[in-house]
Amino acid sequence: METSFPISHLRRRRIWLLFLSLLCWFLPRIAPGQNPPRTVHVFVALADNKNQGIVPVPAKLGNGEDAEANLYWGSAYGIKTFFVRSRDWKLLASLKNPKPEVLERCILKHRRQNVYFVADAYRGIQIKHAIVDFLEAAAGGNAEQVLAGAGSVRAGGNADLLVYVGHEGLMDFQLTTLPQSKNNLSRKAIILACLSKSYFVAPLRAAGAYPLLWTTGLMAPEAYTLKSALDGWMVNESDQQIRQRAAAAYDQYQKCGLNAARRLFATGW
Repeated sequence: METSFPISHLRRRRIWLLFLSLLCWFLPRIAPGQNPPRTVHVFVALADNKNQGIVPVPAKLGNGEDAEANLYWGSAYGIKTFFVRSRDWKLLASLKNPKPEVLERCILKHRRQNVYFVADAYRGIQIKHAIVDFLEAAAGGNAEQVLAGAGSVRAGGNADLLVYVGHEGLMDFQLTTLPQSKNNLSRKAIILACLSKSYFVAPLRAAGAYPLLWTTGLMAPEAYTLKSALDGWMVNESDQQIRQRAAAAYDQYQKCGLNAARRLFATGW
């Protein structure tokens, strides 16, 4: 005996199937076995002989108004150059002057992991602005959706990992107020600057972010340290394993000895 559905039932079923089809079309899909996307947002204060209390570097490298030649951005071990040249990362976009205080913004995607990388090159004279923006994002503020190709990338307070790279500006000035944690979401921070564990402890506690990696002494905040730390972070290594990666990379490029490099980097409080 053949069974037939009432017309009204078939109509409801078709409408439901059409709705599911549209939902699958519009919503972003995650490939089977792939982790949800994560974002690293890096705040780079360009080296500036004139406006920062750094040990002077060659004029071309220390011009805080020239991102392309700057020590911390466009030089061989600068954030932009090192990551763009890496076989692990693909450049999605490069935007000039996205904000008055930022000379360039780069957006990259890791070739194997579902991780995005947003990096901002702040004018050297705007180092205080860079540090405050970093801390505000670490506190969950200044959330952004950054356009990258056909989609968008979570940045600012929406990012999973916040990074500051540059001169330890808190040696030169004090912050009158500290950004306060906006929510209970878990965010981690990396601070590649001289003596960052000493100078950033109070600001980072106020922001409510966890110090995944920071420093106990003088250092060169170059990109190889960050890349090695990210290699471990992306595959969910322990904090100590990430610290070890950073130390090994620093020793490889600086030839300072692995034990000295281990003492330079710290994780946690």
